[in-house]
Amino acid sequence: MPVIKILPHAELCPQGTEIQVASGSTICEALLENHINIEHACDMSCACTTCHVVVREGFNSLNDLEETEEDLLDRAWGLEPNSRLSCQAIVAQKNLVIEIPKYTINHAKENH
Repeated sequence: MPVIKILPHAELCPQGTEIQVASGSTICEALLENHINIEHACDMSCACTTCHVVVREGFNSLNDLEETEEDLLDRAWGLEPNSRLSCQAIVAQKNLVIEIPKYTINHAKENH
């Protein structure tokens, strides 16, 4: 089972952590299943950028970006070359290291 290492995020995961995830799940699903409440305002339908993450290690093991995700990422806060929408990034067999950006473009958080 692959491991996702989440770097410290002041609000969502202050100490950072490592979680084991099933291959084939999205990063967003894995985070939520492990009580890391990443924003996902569009309910994981690839219609916003609130679940944006930066993949520090293992980026090339993820599925390819689709055009819709690429277009949306252009609007994400703190975009980097190894950015993904966590609702679209499917975990393969390789371990990952991710960083959840400090901000999103969302002005109001909802209780998901």
